[in-house]
Amino acid sequence: MKSEAVKLWLGVFSELDEVQRRRFAAVKAIELGWGGVSKVCKLTSLSHHTVDKGIIEVRSLKKTKHRIERLRKEGAGRKKITLKNPEVKREIEKILDENTAGDPMSSLKWTNKSTYTIAEELQSQGYIISKNTIGRIIKQLDYSLQANKKSKESGSSEERDSQFRYINKLAIECINTGTPVISVDTKKKELVGNFKNAGRTWLKKSQSEIVNVYDFKTLAKGKAIPYGVYEIDRNKGFVNVGIDHDTAEFAVESIRKWWKNIGVKNYSNTRELLICADGGGSNASRSRLWKYYLHEFAKQNHLKITVCHYPPGTSKWNKIEHRMFSFISMNWRGKPLRTYEIILNLIAGTKTKTGLKITAKIDYNKYERGKKVPETEFEKIKLTRHPTNPNWNYTLN
Repeated sequence: MKSEAVKLWLGVFSELDEVQRRRFAAVKAIELGWGGVSKVCKLTSLSHHTVDKGIIEVRSLKKTKHRIERLRKEGAGRKKITLKNPEVKREIEKILDENTAGDPMSSLKWTNKSTYTIAEELQSQGYIISKNTIGRIIKQLDYSLQANKKSKESGSSEERDSQFRYINKLAIECINTGTPVISVDTKKKELVGNFKNAGRTWLKKSQSEIVNVYDFKTLAKGKAIPYGVYEIDRNKGFVNVGIDHDTAEFAVESIRKWWKNIGVKNYSNTRELLICADGGGSNASRSRLWKYYLHEFAKQNHLKITVCHYPPGTSKWNKIEHRMFSFISMNWRGKPLRTYEIILNLIAGTKTKTGLKITAKIDYNKYERGKKVPETEFEKIKLTRHPTNPNWNYTLN
């Protein structure tokens, strides 16, 4: 056989299925004549038995015109382990069910249910089974790889729904009357220094920013605590970057700075303010310090302040999260926050197509943690709770 012809012949041979390969090889062996079977076996790595079988099939096809539809005879090949050992499926399902039920002392109760560990457990019981077979059986049992789903929230759905409707109703009323509506929250704390910042940014090839291998606090110049105030109607933001602790006093001081620098100028004709805040953190609905300092701020500026808290576990619906903080994160992605100046410039440089503008200031004040409000002082607060969800809605006069 000429080398070029052999290459062409083997190229066609490699594209065929099992039956077609042995018959194609058989035709070539018959064509070569004496010693043809040995030559074809050497070229294709098929066994003599396979080529001989192909010759028998080819010659029988000439006589009977019979066409074999199956690649192998029915019942040929290795038997599946589930047929040889039907109980193996039950054992696998038992192991998988132990994640939530079954014997708490089971060997795999508290381990990751990977195909490797399940195979090892079954092999220790005497079964001969591979991780790939385990994977196929698991799929047959209608299991699939799944992550945790965030869905369970505190409070009843009726309370949450009524609270969202109430916040929406108050916000629309305030906007229509020119009363400022602000959304407030604390963004994730950041270490200030030569640390990796998540995300990627365009740079020349081989000129990526070189940062510290470890994010140890001891290597940091300090920490940045961005507390944001977002004006819902005007699409404007203010961020007070603290350097100490995220306390209720710091939260109210951030709102005071916004009012002093921006709010009092933009809303000179109003004496009211609506604040939409999360239910936890430094502006928590149960925090006495938050109410105390907010009342002090209201007294100093002669304001009537209404606060509406989002239900627990629903902070993602807070407007500041997806209208301001998300864009700040996108603007500084892949950029090490080496100094406070860089942080302030990146926050202030955040812009959107919808016209978002943000002002940023640094807050060097120290805020003591663990402060308590004396009962006598707390009783002086003029706080009126609303009929709708009174724990989440109140007004400070």
